[in-house]
Amino acid sequence: MHATIKHHAPLTGLRQALANGYARFSETMVLIMESQARTKQVERLNAKSDAELAKLGLRRQDIVRHVFRDVMYY
Repeated sequence: MHATIKHHAPLTGLRQALANGYARFSETMVLIMESQARTKQVERLNAKSDAELAKLGLRRQDIVRHVFRDVMYY
């Protein structure tokens, strides 16, 4: 039987900088995509009539607060 042990050296210098840059880029892209989805949700809700919003338990002035409720604190 044969066992192989692989040791991965910690990232240093340029490799670490590239890894950090990629991580920041990925996080930024996720934020952009989430923002676009929220903007579309605001637009969909704004297109509804006041009566339709009332059925959802919303008022027009509360749409943005509702859509961003998990990231905005009042």
